[in-house]
Amino acid sequence: MTLKIALPNKGSLSDAATSILKEAGYRQRTDSRDLVFYDPSADVEFYYLRPRDIAVYVGSGELEIGITGRDLLIDSGAEAEEILGLDFGKSRFRFAARNELQLSDLSGKRIATAYPGLVSHYLAQKGLKALVVKLDGAVESSIQLGVADVIADVVSTGGTLKQAGLVVFGDPILESEAIVIKRKGAQLRDDVATLIRRLQGVVIARQYVLVDYDVEEKNLEAACKVTPGLESPTISPLQKSGWVAVRAMVTRSSIHHVMDDLYGVGARGILVTDIHASRL
Repeated sequence: MTLKIALPNKGSLSDAATSILKEAGYRQRTDSRDLVFYDPSADVEFYYLRPRDIAVYVGSGELEIGITGRDLLIDSGAEAEEILGLDFGKSRFRFAARNELQLSDLSGKRIATAYPGLVSHYLAQKGLKALVVKLDGAVESSIQLGVADVIADVVSTGGTLKQAGLVVFGDPILESEAIVIKRKGAQLRDDVATLIRRLQGVVIARQYVLVDYDVEEKNLEAACKVTPGLESPTISPLQKSGWVAVRAMVTRSSIHHVMDDLYGVGARGILVTDIHASRL
């Protein structure tokens, strides 16, 4: 039976979702106006939908899985659940007001947001009662215009909020990212499990690189402490007596520090290679 998958048709998640699926071996539409695309090689049908609607379609069982934001899933209140984080489309939701408040101060306040379901869910978890005011955007103006006492919105640098005279307070409401979702309680089909493994492989491949280097055996222990790898590094003898070649996976974000440290313990011929896919 053809696997039906929901993808964002536009917005910040759309291009990134298409890209990760291509890297995982699935064909994608070439015309952004196409609403449905079929990949015969994998027997998968992709439906390009409004990001806010994806959780609803998946939760209803009309589509098996979808890619959306964790924020949009929670905000929708749909009968869907997260099965895999994709490490892109990250955002952070925070409260802000004219003065720094405590979380307990939210009781009885008017909170303006474009994500009423998400905020209501958070308040319910914390046992707080407040009036959630739904706005479609530009929530920063709601306090000045007398519509709200507090806002809840995506915060990156906080510059926009400072310009509006607002102060961020409290812990983040949510750390969001792109996720794969399925209907609550649904068993994973074999083709869904395959897709998840492929996507996991791409996520890992993006986070890690391979580092190869030569090092004298007397310095091997120190070098392996720098590059322990996932289980352990691969070590091979070189023709040159007393030297070995080492290969290990290293987090991409730390690679330059790793190379410096390796050089410092006597490693030479240090090379870094991208990983395009993996199965761990």
